[in-house]
Amino acid sequence: MVGLRFAFWRMRALLFLAALPGGAVALSAQNEVPRWCRELPRAEFKSLERVRLKDARNDGWFEVYRIAAGVFAIYEPRQSEETIGYLIVGAQRALLFDSGMGIGDMREVVTELTKLPVAVLNSHTHYDHVGGNWQFDTVYGMDTAFTRQSARGGNEVKGEIAPGEVCGALPEGFDAKRYRTRPWKIAEFKHDKDRIDLGGRVLEIVATPGHTPDAICLWDAANGLLFTGDTYYKGTVWLYRPETDLAAYGASVKRLAALAPRVKMVLGAHNVPVMPPTVLPELAAAFEEVQAGKVAGKDEPGGKVVYQVGEISFLMKAPER
Repeated sequence: MVGLRFAFWRMRALLFLAALPGGAVALSAQNEVPRWCRELPRAEFKSLERVRLKDARNDGWFEVYRIAAGVFAIYEPRQSEETIGYLIVGAQRALLFDSGMGIGDMREVVTELTKLPVAVLNSHTHYDHVGGNWQFDTVYGMDTAFTRQSARGGNEVKGEIAPGEVCGALPEGFDAKRYRTRPWKIAEFKHDKDRIDLGGRVLEIVATPGHTPDAICLWDAANGLLFTGDTYYKGTVWLYRPETDLAAYGASVKRLAALAPRVKMVLGAHNVPVMPPTVLPELAAAFEEVQAGKVAGKDEPGGKVVYQVGEISFLMKAPER
């Protein structure tokens, strides 16, 4: 039965690849299709409303889903990070919470979804969430040194389009040789508990440092929506980079767990957009167990360890021995 299910999903993934614009991976060469790509599409998307884009180039690279009234998940399934940004639309303006990898044309997607003025706010400023920032005139930033440094741009993303990292063809017009994180201008600095009024919709910034010093969540209290960025998403949460602060992360996830009774939907920044609020106390409890040394880790390449607690996992630096 397992073999039949794998064959079914593999065939769906191969048909998905074959339909991609600009040519796709040769179907006869199974070893050329990255394993993560063969496992697409993720089952969680079946129940979501797909919004088709008029621009075929963007509809090939991005997938857009209507999550709730005035909330669109902008998903990049053809790159291994599977990043998800969110366009949140009010009566007078809109906010783009993360601008993606910078491979597809995020500005064109947003313009098709709304004609209102759009500002950008990042869940944090790792390269896979700020790639389209430069395309927008108004970008808010958290008031941290890490944010200021990130806004200068850089050249750290070449590996994101290396063999095995992309399903099928890159978007038409994309110049792989010039791919980098472009600098952007911070129009206004934001702080914990600041509110952003979109007109009939107010979003509150919840600072959740740990994954990075500038990590935040976005709280739409009136609608019970909590956008969690990389503080939590369905998948292994990365907590091994130099800028990661494990003590700060532990405090942040406890703060989110306290919000859980008021949350209707958790929206993460990778893999799948919608999760139940029960993941928040589970996340805090899982991380506390790991930090208390109650969970055996599994060694990974590069001096890293994965800690698994139920369906929640963390990738961290291996402890010194």
